[in-house]
Amino acid sequence: MDAADSINIDKIEVSTPFLRDADIAELAQWPKVIAALAQAYAMPIKPAMVPARIMARGEGFWLRSLCAVSPSGEYMGCKLIAASPKIRRASYLISLFDQRTMELAALVDGNRITDLRTAATAVVAANAVIPEGTLRVGVIGSGSVAKSLLTALLSVREVTLARVFSPTPASREKFASAFQASHSLQLETVDNAQAAIDGVDIVVCAARSRDESPVLLGEWLQPGMVVLSVGSTLPEQREVDATAMARANLIIADMPEEVLHETGDALVATRDGVDVAGKTVGLAQVVSGEVPARRSASDIVIYKSVGTALQDVVTAEMLLREALASNRFQLIPAGVVTIDR
Repeated sequence: MDAADSINIDKIEVSTPFLRDADIAELAQWPKVIAALAQAYAMPIKPAMVPARIMARGEGFWLRSLCAVSPSGEYMGCKLIAASPKIRRASYLISLFDQRTMELAALVDGNRITDLRTAATAVVAANAVIPEGTLRVGVIGSGSVAKSLLTALLSVREVTLARVFSPTPASREKFASAFQASHSLQLETVDNAQAAIDGVDIVVCAARSRDESPVLLGEWLQPGMVVLSVGSTLPEQREVDATAMARANLIIADMPEEVLHETGDALVATRDGVDVAGKTVGLAQVVSGEVPARRSASDIVIYKSVGTALQDVVTAEMLLREALASNRFQLIPAGVVTIDR
C-alpha cells in the first residue's frame, strides 16, 4: 500500500452476513430465482461485466473463480470452487461486494447455487422461446440437475405430459415417484431416449453417457422442439450430436464464446462442417428482444449452457435480499477492511 493510502476506520466492517447452505434451502423459491435471472438477462450486459473464468490447478485438485458484475447496479461478486476429483470433494463460496461502496456485503455458501441457477436460467430460455401455453416435456437423465430443471419448470409452467429416460431403470422409477409425490405429476418412464422425447415441446437434456457419446441424436428431433442442454460443459464432454446442432435453426448460449470453443458438442459439430457460430446467439440477446427466439413455430431451438458467474451473482444477490428481509442469515463477527485509495 502506498503511503498516500489510508484506512478509513469508519468503513471497517464489524460483521458480515453469511448465508448458510440451510438458509439457501429455506430461501430459494423457484419463481423468484427465475424472475431475477429473466430480469437480469433483459438488461444491458457488457462483455467486461462477465469475464472468462480462470482456474488454478494442483496435483489432483483445482480452484476455479467466476466473477461478474450484476446489471442490477447493486452487487458484484465471485464464486470460488475448490474441487478434487481425486478424493471426490468440493466446496463453493460466493462473495458479494456492494458496487457503490466496494464493501463486502455478504458471503454465501454456493453449494446449491449451481443447480439453482443452471435450472432457472434454462427455464428463462424455454420461456423466451415458448412464452405461453401448456408444455409436453421429455427428460433425458435422472440426476440432481434433471430434477432441479423439471422442478423449476413446473413452478412456473403447466406440464400436461412428461416422460423420463435414464439408463438405470431404478433411477428413472425413483425420479418418477419423486415427482408423483411432490407435484402429483404422472411422469411416464421409458426405456430409451428417443421414446422420451417423442412429440414433446421441451427436451430436458441433463445427462452424459459414460463414454461421452451423445445421448441426444438430431435425427430424433421434431419440428418446434426446444432442447435444453445443460449436461456437457467441457471439450471432452458431449451430450447432443452434430446432427442436432445442424438441425437447430438457432442455438442460444449463456456464454457464446465458451459454448463455441469449450464444449465438445460445438467443437465436434464445427469440425464436421456445421456452421455453429453462424447460428449461435447470446441468451441476453433473445430475452431482451434483440434477436427473435424463432421465426416459425416449426423452428428447432437448442439452448446450450456452460453456466456463468452472472447467474451465480444474480441468484446470490436475490437470495441476499430475501435473507435480509426475513432475517435468515448468520452474522460473522468479522469483516474486511475497506480503504480510501
